[in-house]
Amino acid sequence: MVLFLLLLILPIFTHAGVINRLPTEEKVVAITLDACETKTPSYLDMGIIDYLVSNKIPFTLFVSGKFLLRNKEEIKKLHSSGLVSIHNHSMNHYLHMERLPASSVIKEVRDVEELIQNTIGQRPKYFRFPAGNYDEKTLKLVESMGYKVVHWTFPSGDPDRNITPERLASHVLEKTKPGSILIFHVNGRGYSTAKAMPKIIQELKKKGYRFVLIDDYIK
Repeated sequence: MVLFLLLLILPIFTHAGVINRLPTEEKVVAITLDACETKTPSYLDMGIIDYLVSNKIPFTLFVSGKFLLRNKEEIKKLHSSGLVSIHNHSMNHYLHMERLPASSVIKEVRDVEELIQNTIGQRPKYFRFPAGNYDEKTLKLVESMGYKVVHWTFPSGDPDRNITPERLASHVLEKTKPGSILIFHVNGRGYSTAKAMPKIIQELKKKGYRFVLIDDYIK
């Protein structure tokens, strides 16, 4: 009953489903970085950020509210670079938002939406569920708030402490296809990502790929 009443007062949007690749056969790739925090204080991995920014590689940042509050000035600076698109990854990064009551799901989304808007002056358009966990009810609820839900084409595996930079790069390069949405972590838990990123970028460029923002292909 609570969910039904909440849906009545929210705008009506067509159910679209989770987006896991760009709708194109062009040789383009979207790099997305998850910037999230739960109980442990987390900070931007500047090894990843500095490489992408210095090489003018556009990327999409999915940020949680806790992480944004701790890294607000750095994220504001990233936005001003013109290379970065910043979007919603929930307030507290609960790994199973589908287990929350509808009112809590709405609060998780709206709280970080307000934070992002106050930080960069733009409302986020895309949402990514923490750990990619959702059910149909929660997906429809988030979409009803005006969001498109964007996940990834395949997991990079970068939160694995045991994956070497070489293995990470090899895996990503083998799996990437035209329109792939790549996912990495920029909160200190992409353990080999900073070292693997240059090879990933350079090899994809050699194959003729361009790097784009999600905003460029998902309207």
